[in-house]
Amino acid sequence: MTELQEIVATARHLRVLGTGHTFNDLPDSRGDLISLAHMPRRFEVGDGTVAVDASTRYGDFCEPLDRAGFGLEALASLGHIGVAGACATGTHGSGDRTKCLPAAVAALDIVTAEGELVEVRPSATGGDLPGLAVALGAVGVVTSVTLDVVPRYEVRQDVYEDVPLASVLDRFDEVTSAADSVSLFTLWEGRRFHQVWCKRRSDDADHGAMVRLLGGVPADGPRHPIPGHDPDACTEQMGVAGPWHERLPHFRTDRTPSSGEELQSEYVVDRRDGPAAIAALFDASDAFARVVQVSEVRTVAADDLWISPSAGRSSVAIHFTWFPKLEPVLAAVSAVESVLAPFHPRPHWGKIWTLPVESVRATYPRFADFATLCDRWDPERKFANRYVDSLLGRDTERSA
Repeated sequence: MTELQEIVATARHLRVLGTGHTFNDLPDSRGDLISLAHMPRRFEVGDGTVAVDASTRYGDFCEPLDRAGFGLEALASLGHIGVAGACATGTHGSGDRTKCLPAAVAALDIVTAEGELVEVRPSATGGDLPGLAVALGAVGVVTSVTLDVVPRYEVRQDVYEDVPLASVLDRFDEVTSAADSVSLFTLWEGRRFHQVWCKRRSDDADHGAMVRLLGGVPADGPRHPIPGHDPDACTEQMGVAGPWHERLPHFRTDRTPSSGEELQSEYVVDRRDGPAAIAALFDASDAFARVVQVSEVRTVAADDLWISPSAGRSSVAIHFTWFPKLEPVLAAVSAVESVLAPFHPRPHWGKIWTLPVESVRATYPRFADFATLCDRWDPERKFANRYVDSLLGRDTERSA
């Protein structure tokens, strides 16, 4: 830790590299890049919490956490991502009652620009933690994350196919509340969701009720969300119950997630606007569908983190896994953003987006507080870069 503190204190510009699951220039640095991969490991289960080192991947500590009798409320679709990076960008799982991953943050250890190691915990008056939990790496080097835990639990996963768009839009609240986690996958063709993945803690699934609700059919075998890909990469389906960490993610940690060759975008809208936004995208899909490998629609519960994409509003997240062709993808992103503009979308901070930064800032009631927080924690902009300065509306020349 002392060596890291000395490096941070003497660097002029610095950014931290995580697991590399970022699709824009958020990790870039004007100066040095640093990895925490060789820092000492940490795994400490406390009173309702678990503390891990910042570079730990979710897939690395969930199994020992489960063996200790505990679990996490939420996981992302893949366990390959690091805890600090996922929290810093507001990454989420799925579920009407499930908040984003950084909503579980109970404490952070951060090395400041001066090289001081600071522990941040909740304050009776709110304090800095709600602003620091999702901070884009702009305030310091997070070295340890403490997360709230729950008693371990089991989950079963069922997949339904050929679900008509109308079935979902007409009864959106019923559909998304039909399981603890509901993922709607589409290729934006045929006005349908080719798969709907339902994850639930109870083992009392009624296929007949789900078929009547969705208008689809139960899958007759394991499925990969991208047609033509090997379902062996996915977590176990077919209603077989198993530990939370082996069902909540879509993909196994020992396999390549998604397609492995892709670009990604995601937009988060107010839940009340979700059905209309989905319908508008289907109507305009000729402008972007040819570049899509698969899209996923999920719900996320509201949280109180200052710049979490689900801050202050229950949300619908619309994710795009694109083919890895940048120019066509940028054209598709522009088309998607034009369709979503009336719904005041918030982009996922770590994925491709080209929305005007002014319109993005305006969707966050506490964005000015976050900018002030960054200035207070990093007055010399040691951890800033072009992405951060542009987002905060700063004079980029001063940070060069």
